[in-house]
Amino acid sequence: MAVREIAKNVHLAQGTDVNWVLVRDGDDVTLIDGGWPGDAGAVAESVREIGCRPEGIRAILLTHAHLDHLGALNPLHERYGVPVYTHPVEVAHARRERLEQASPLDVLKQTVRPGGLGWAARIVRAGALTHPSVPFAQPFPAEGALDLPGHPVPVLCAGHTSGHTAYLLPDQGVAATGDALVTAHPLSRLSGPQLLPEFFAHDPAQVRETLDALGALEADIVAPGHGEPWLGPLADAVAIARRR
Repeated sequence: MAVREIAKNVHLAQGTDVNWVLVRDGDDVTLIDGGWPGDAGAVAESVREIGCRPEGIRAILLTHAHLDHLGALNPLHERYGVPVYTHPVEVAHARRERLEQASPLDVLKQTVRPGGLGWAARIVRAGALTHPSVPFAQPFPAEGALDLPGHPVPVLCAGHTSGHTAYLLPDQGVAATGDALVTAHPLSRLSGPQLLPEFFAHDPAQVRETLDALGALEADIVAPGHGEPWLGPLADAVAIARRR
């Protein structure tokens, strides 16, 4: 695990080929996403690394309910009572009332790609064959900016899942884009702003359309769900992803 401050009080942590974001306000933290189930301990440690304690997490904001983003949610809720919020459309997915996720067979097919076998082995060790749900996931408690560290603003970016949501941190000019826009992935030979391989998406056509919602945001730092942070206007990152 690596943690770096990408803007004042905004930290990007990297786990098993996936990222999560920590936004600090004094001793309080907003956590955006939670890595794989096997990353749960690293998520808690990342909170300590920025000088806070896991019990100081005010809320977890979930971009979407894929396994590699919800791993720490249950442990943090069970131990510290941390609430989990996501888009109303994504709540049912988090609770596993429906499933919009690549299957183990989809993953197996990727092992023939360069880097695919190593990636598959890593994510299996991190919990890719487990089946957690988040039964306590709730819709956002209010519209617009949330009363949490960083005053995050949810932005619906449907396509990767039906309720996939990015989070704008307006004071810091950061957009946590989840999997709607990434900068790298072990199955991709590209580096920089891009879309994930289509087999990950519930609706690939909608993934491309939803780039409009991201491109309209005023942010100059991208904190992606996968890959390195990207510095520059978000609209430029979207334009690069479109060309690819």
